[in-house]
This record gives sequence, C-alpha cells and structure tokens, in this order.
Amino acid sequence: MYKQHRLLIANRGEIAVRVIQACKDLGIHSVAVYADDDIESLYVKLADEAWALSGQTAKESYLDIDKILNIAKQSQATMIHPGYGFLSERADFAQAVIDAGLIWIGPSPQSMRILGDKIEARKLAQAVGAPLVQGTEQPLRSANEALTFAQTYGLPIAIKAAYGGGGRGLKVVRQLDEVADLYESAVREAQAAFGRGECFVEQYLDKPRHLEAQMIADQHGHVVVVGTRDCSLQRRNQKLVEEAPAPFVDDDIYQQLIQSTVDICRAANYVGAGTVEYLLSQDGTLSFLEVNTRLQVEHPVTEQTTGMDLVIEQIRIALGQPLSIQETPKPQGHAIEFRINAEDPARGFIPTFGQITRFNPPSGIGIRLDTGVTQGSLVSSHFDSLMAKLIVTGATREIAIQRAKRAVAHFELEGIASVLAFHRAILSEPDFVDAFNVHTRWIEQQFQSECATHQRSKKSELPVLQRYTIEIDGKLHQVGLPIGLLKMVSVQDSHLSTETPQSLQNENAVRAPINGSLSSWAVQENAQVEQGDVIATMEAMKMEVPVIAHRTGKIKNLVTVNQMFDADMKIAEIV
Repeated sequence: MYKQHRLLIANRGEIAVRVIQACKDLGIHSVAVYADDDIESLYVKLADEAWALSGQTAKESYLDIDKILNIAKQSQATMIHPGYGFLSERADFAQAVIDAGLIWIGPSPQSMRILGDKIEARKLAQAVGAPLVQGTEQPLRSANEALTFAQTYGLPIAIKAAYGGGGRGLKVVRQLDEVADLYESAVREAQAAFGRGECFVEQYLDKPRHLEAQMIADQHGHVVVVGTRDCSLQRRNQKLVEEAPAPFVDDDIYQQLIQSTVDICRAANYVGAGTVEYLLSQDGTLSFLEVNTRLQVEHPVTEQTTGMDLVIEQIRIALGQPLSIQETPKPQGHAIEFRINAEDPARGFIPTFGQITRFNPPSGIGIRLDTGVTQGSLVSSHFDSLMAKLIVTGATREIAIQRAKRAVAHFELEGIASVLAFHRAILSEPDFVDAFNVHTRWIEQQFQSECATHQRSKKSELPVLQRYTIEIDGKLHQVGLPIGLLKMVSVQDSHLSTETPQSLQNENAVRAPINGSLSSWAVQENAQVEQGDVIATMEAMKMEVPVIAHRTGKIKNLVTVNQMFDADMKIAEIV
C-alpha cells in the first residue's frame, strides 16, 4: 500500500526531516522542496529527491502554491504533507492539492475554514458548550471597536489574528492608551504572516497557563484525544518549553479538556491530527483558545508518552485506514521538549542567523533529538528560528527534569546564539521545577536569571545561489550556482556591516537589535528621547520587534525605513 506512493513535503527544517523519517519507516518515496538558502540543508540531503523552489523568501518559495503543485506534478508525487507553519493551515492550499488529484495529509478544507477562522471557531466552541471567555463575534473594523470592548469587559484584552496562530498577530493590551497602536501592530503582523489582516478581540486571562489536547480522527468517525500538554513557558506568545502530560491539572479540568476537544472536533467533522488549545487562569477558569488544524511543533512529547508515531498516523488516516487506538491512552511517564531556537535570550530573544560552527547534541537514555541542522548548517534569516528540539523522557516529571539538566549541560552549539542558556537557567527555577507557578508571561515578568550575551560570529561562507540563464541544445535553461563558485562577489557583502571594533564602541550609536527590516520610526529627526523609549520597529520572521533607546538625548542620523540591516548595525545616534 505504502510503497506505491511518493510524498512531497511542503516544508523545511526539522519537520521536513521528521516527515522523511516516517516515509522511510513506511517505505514511501520522499520528495523535498527547498528555497535557495536551504540547498545544503539536512532534510534536502535525507530526502529521496529534492526540487528547487527558486526563491529566497517564504513568499517566493514555501508559500508559493503554484510552484509546489508544479513540482508535485513533475516529481509524480501522490501525496503532500504540509508540516506546520507556511501553508499547513491554508484551506485554499488543501483544496488545490485535492483538485490536483493528490492526497492531502490533513483535515478537509471545510474543517480548516471553520476552525482556521478564529471567530467561527469561537462560535462552534460556544455551540457545543466548551468553556469560553467573552469575545467579539465579527472581525474588528477599527481600533475603536477594540477600545469599546475593553471599556465594557475590562483589561487585559487580547487582539488576535482571525486567520493566524503561533503567536503571530497576537497583542495583549493592558492599558487603554495602548489599544490603537497594538491593534495596528496586530493587523500588520497578521497581514505579513498569513496574508490576511482581520483581527478580533477577547478577554485575556491574566497570568494563565497554556494547556492543549492532542487529538486524532479518522475517516470512519472515530475521534480520540491522545493526550494533554502544557506549553506555558513562552516568549512573545510563542512556546519555548512544552511537556506531556500537562502536570498539576485536577480531574475536573482534565475531563473538560477531553470532552470539549472531542465535541469541537466532531462538530467540525474533523479528520486527521489536530490540537485544541486552552487557557487556564489562576482561579481555575478554563477557556477555549483555538484549534490548530495541523501537526504541532510539540507533538514529540505526546509521542514519547503514548508510544504513537503521529506522522505515520496522519499518513494512515489520509489513506483511509482506521485509527490505531480507540480511546485515550494512559500516559507512559513524562516528557519535556526544549525548543532549540536561534535566538539570543540576553537580548530579549531576538532572532539570529549565520552558520553553526559546532553542533554536538547530548545522547543517552531518555534523550530524543529532532533536528533540522548539523555542524556547518546555515540558519537563514528568511525563516523561523527553530533549529532543533530536545525531548527528554523519564518515568516521572522529576526524573525527566534531572535528565534534562544533564542533557542541556552537555549540548554544545556554537557559531550563533541559541536559547540553550535559558533552558539551563529554567531548570534551576523553583517556579518551574517545583511549584509550577509559570504562566504565559512568566518569562517577561518574572524570569530574572542573567544569560551571557552571545558574541556574534563573523560572516561565514553561506550557500546562497545565483541563477544564470544558459542555452543547451537551442533551449534556454536556468542553472543555480553557489555565489563565489565563479569567483563572483557575494551578494551578502553589500549589506554586511563594515564597522570596525572601534566604531562598535560608539556610545551614541543606536544599533539594530535583530537581523531584519526597519519598518518604521516612532520619532522624528532631532527629537528628544528618553532612555527606554520605543523609537522604531523592526520586522523579522514575520514578527515585529521594538527598537529601544539605550540612553537619553537627541536622536539624529535616522536611516531610511524599509531597508535590511544586520544586528548591531548603526541605524541612528542619540547625542
């Protein structure tokens, strides 16, 4: 049954590797696609064949439906797995795959439309009696509507992308005078990340835990919750540490999670793997958050505690086979996942990129590593900062934590900044290890440990392509060659900083906090600014990052907006 299929993976990085491994286990031929920066990536080497998307940015590559379907046709693929992110929750992509005569490994386009629209998902959750806080029933037409909602139901409120997820297009408002700016920011992020800027608003539970239920459903009407997870440790509303089963949850909350998840997914006629997410307030109030109609980044902790392979389960379901289980399994031990992101925790978790010069992960009993990189790999500035996932399993949570301490202490990763320093610190925090007092804003509000600032690496030889048009047998073809192969000048040199170590010591310089595009200035030339003021906004990885004044004074020499800058490049001066 399986060997007759060829599966195209419309994704990259560690999730592409994960799907390729499942394909190998089933004897399915795997087809990878890659953007220019990914030509030397691990998943490209592991796939049975790989095809170029001929682009650098996500829009030019992994978000281009026509390119992906054209490659599927050329490679004679019979199935498409979307991974997570990119097109994984786009109903129009799922429909296009089906219309092309291919097998879509995911829920139906109709279910994706219902649950992918956060407003419609709220209505459905309300209809089946799922726990739910107050929220708007239609997309906001202006910031004034968000302000009216806040005045009616109180602060804090959450302004959220109606068609998004993963923390993008989500802004939490804690003061009335922040409503307008955060509404506009949410719309911009939603537009950049998902191609649609509609947002809605709902009450925000202060200092909540983030709980979720992993479910699977087949084409025969079986819907099963596989297990629960806690994903409360987040920065910028995106997860860093996840564990299964969700610890310190009483039976009443557990039963609400299981029953409402099944009810929501049945009402949506859901088929495939998905996750229903909830917030749990400190006073025990549980509220439906959203449904992610795809595989989650944190799915390995559920696999480790259930013995299931969720990717293989997805493939089996897509081929019409029944679920391999019929009821929620009893958890086998405890598992914790640590996302290994290319981010600098000493600089507010700003994304970094470059070449990994050393990658020596831990091993031993209870250790699993899902990785998309190895030593020498490029971490591209064009895509998400996730490099790998360290999953630690033990018979109990206490044993898993002890093994995690060993694992992160032995993990060697050099060349670019990573969040490993944060993971080492968190495993010594009583709020996480013992009392479990963490919540979705714990990192921003209560995490006190100092992480050493990463020394930024020098420019490495990155395998960026340049394309040349050549004639073969009277027909024009395009050939992609690594820049520098023909002794050409690297395109990277044009935007790299040429500042000397002495110039980097300029106390007046305002420096870019990330590698990204300068979106806007919040101040005018020669304006007086105070230390700590937000003076500009930069954008990277589809997230907006504020630029903060490092001193008080008059700001001068503002660079032009909508340009790309490397981290630490001077963009202004405060004198």
